[in-house]
Amino acid sequence: MSYLQYHLELILADYSGSLPLHHFLKNYFRLHPKLGSRDRRGLSDAAYAWYRVGKALQHTPCSEEAKRMAALQLCGLRPKAWEPYFLEEWKQNAGNLPGKLPILWDEIFPFDIPFSEGINRNEWLDAMKRQPQLFLRIRGNQKAFSDILEEKGIAFEWLRNDCLALPNGTKVETLFPADSYVVQDASSQATAAYFMGSHQEHWWDCCAGAGGKSLMLAEQSKSISLLVTDRRPSILSNLKERFQRYQLALPESRCLDVSDARAVSSALGKRQFEGIICDAPCSGSGTWARTPEHCYFFRPELLKNFCERQQNILRNASGYLAPGGRILYITCSIFHCENEAVAEQIAGEAGLRIESMQLINGLPLHADSLFVAVLRNS
Repeated sequence: MSYLQYHLELILADYSGSLPLHHFLKNYFRLHPKLGSRDRRGLSDAAYAWYRVGKALQHTPCSEEAKRMAALQLCGLRPKAWEPYFLEEWKQNAGNLPGKLPILWDEIFPFDIPFSEGINRNEWLDAMKRQPQLFLRIRGNQKAFSDILEEKGIAFEWLRNDCLALPNGTKVETLFPADSYVVQDASSQATAAYFMGSHQEHWWDCCAGAGGKSLMLAEQSKSISLLVTDRRPSILSNLKERFQRYQLALPESRCLDVSDARAVSSALGKRQFEGIICDAPCSGSGTWARTPEHCYFFRPELLKNFCERQQNILRNASGYLAPGGRILYITCSIFHCENEAVAEQIAGEAGLRIESMQLINGLPLHADSLFVAVLRNS
């Protein structure tokens, strides 16, 4: 077994999915400093390719090494570090080139889980083979960005005046001032169309995370009063740093688990909000092309826990919606049970009117996919 194949086998044997794959690889490479940059890139590409399409090759009658090379081929990758192994494997297994392999695409996701309306299962499976693009929300001059990218010979596409698509892995931090852009997926950026905060309204981002949607709301509606909550203190600290980076007024923030009704009542009392953003934790299935390890290690029984938590969060948050106010229920899932089913159940319980529900299908843009439901307290 070659040195490179040895390391790839160790990586695939040791990785359990408990950490994001890029964190695991970073730690692995730190422990093996003799691996050069080309080897690290080759191992990263091979690991990601395996978690993208490896299950589709599990019944292929060839060696494990050949399957791993086939995974790279199927993902359109041919890293220089693996070039000798491609040639060697395909010469030794001439009858098992990727075009002739028994590739069972449904094995990538063999579960009978209904999808939300607006996304095609086969197209979603096909998108799993490719890393989505990198998207920036631009806060600076469009022409200045274009000029720099053209000078550097970097391919780019403007999706809107403030939405820029770049090849994944582009080192934007070396190209542009830190406060001139926000790294944010195109579909996530599209949710800003639902915010529309009015003068002096009170808004609550109840599962704020690192604050991508709070940032958009704060820039769009500078006169609102904004509360952000999350159950993780570290992520709220990150959010504050981002607001400071973009010279935006810091919102009120609290560490709060919104799935806990008593904790919410204790923290908020009788407060009411004209707008609530409820970007609920979910399976993340709409983002699995970026993080294919989540698909690889997915277990259907996890959905029950996600759905129960989503219902609790949306139920608890909706109790603080002012008359006439709107709550935006958002997930990065493509599963009906996490999306329409949750919105419809809680709307019925709380007497809210569903104004709209949409699956933002990012596949045509090589972006993530998100779900948005607008519930009105009328």
